[in-house]
This record gives sequence, structure tokens and C-alpha cells, in this order.
Amino acid sequence: MHALIAVITTAAALLALAPSAARAQSVGGTYEVRGTNLDGSAYKGTATIEVTSKTTCRIRWETGSTSNGICMRNDNAFSAAYVFGSGAAGLVVYEMKPDGTLDGLWTIADTDGVGTETLTPIR
Repeated sequence: MHALIAVITTAAALLALAPSAARAQSVGGTYEVRGTNLDGSAYKGTATIEVTSKTTCRIRWETGSTSNGICMRNDNAFSAAYVFGSGAAGLVVYEMKPDGTLDGLWTIADTDGVGTETLTPIR
């Protein structure tokens, strides 16, 4: 639980550095997921984002296994914190592109390495 709190605190600090209030564009919906794991292997699947307030949301990834998390948006910065079934906390920080695509980097608490992930809106 302490790891999740640290992840959430870090995500909030990163978003505080972003330049202004959230844009009008909504992040809610379903996305195609393509990413690389910490070891460089590829994965894919879908993610669903449910907006829960002006700045917060819930996110669910289906990429062979299922992960659930919370997310937050500030201008073009978008971050999510999640917990794996093993209890390990993770953090992903995305940049929101003008077309709605989210390009991100992610990691797992107390683990070396960074993975990549792109969420592309399914229209």
C-alpha cells in the first residue's frame, strides 16, 4: 500500500508541473494498446478509460492479463497508477497528442527498467 501511495504522490507531482487546466477534449473511451515490456518484448490489447470527474478517471487494461488503475489528466499530461495481482505498484506517464493518442513510459515500483505504451483511440 505504501508503494501505491508513493506512485500516486509522484504522479500528482508530475501533473502539477504541467502547464494549465485540462483541455476540453475527453479521454474517456476505448483504446488499442501497443507496448513493450521492461525486457523489450511486445504486448498489445485494449484499455478502457472511464472519466469520473473533471480531472480523474479509472483505467482498465486487457493485455493478456487485466490491470485496473486510477488516472488523472492535466493539459497534455496524463498519468495512471495501478497495482498488479502480485501487489506491485506501477506508474505510467503519457503525453496526450492532438489526435487523442497517448504516448507513454511506464515502470513498476522497485524494478529497474522502463516500458513503453501507446494508447490509440478506437473510433
